Amino acid sequence: MPVDLLEAIEIETAPKPDAAVIWMHGLGADGHDFEPIVPELRLSAATRVRFVFPHAPLRPVTINQGHVMRAWYDIRALAGVRREDEAGVRQSARQIEALLARERQRGIAPGRLVIAGFSQGGAMALHVGLRHPDRLAGILALSCYLPLANTLDTERSPANRDVPIFWAHGLHDPMIPQAMAEQGRAQLGELGYRIDWHQYPIPHSVSAEEIADVARWLERVLAA
Repeated sequence: MPVDLLEAIEIETAPKPDAAVIWMHGLGADGHDFEPIVPELRLSAATRVRFVFPHAPLRPVTINQGHVMRAWYDIRALAGVRREDEAGVRQSARQIEALLARERQRGIAPGRLVIAGFSQGGAMALHVGLRHPDRLAGILALSCYLPLANTLDTERSPANRDVPIFWAHGLHDPMIPQAMAEQGRAQLGELGYRIDWHQYPIPHSVSAEEIADVARWLERVLAA
């Protein structure tokens, strides 16, 4: 069944990009949220990247009194074990996969694709990236946790069992406690994944130091 492409903001750092980063925003934001990060990364001229910032679908969100907003899936509770909206996660995963497929149609090889995200978007980056059938350049997960962790062992892709993973979290994050991120990191470690783990003295946000570390990581995984 065909999947409608999500609307997205696109920024190319140079003509004829040979790599792409699909970057998902957090709950209630939209594709414009991380648009300003592109110049802040200060990527080298040799790193020719198309950044794609999709807008999540509009849906009611339980923890926000059912108000309709952009969300990759519903969130039913903040405390305790999260019961993710599995149907929503998988629907959004199909839409993100369609964006990855479009980049391949545009001539970007799978090994030149990075899937990235912040908060709920970072959770989606982990979910999709670890299950994607072709080897990616990397997964960038910021201020997030591992969704549908109980299905990963049977659904994970052999092609991405050694994919570079940059995972960062704020030490003072009130939205997604560090313990949730640490739990996901431990689960991936038990499955043999190697995590490039970073912590910053920040709340649920991104810092200048973090952006500099992300830039160095992107340069490395996208090195020709």
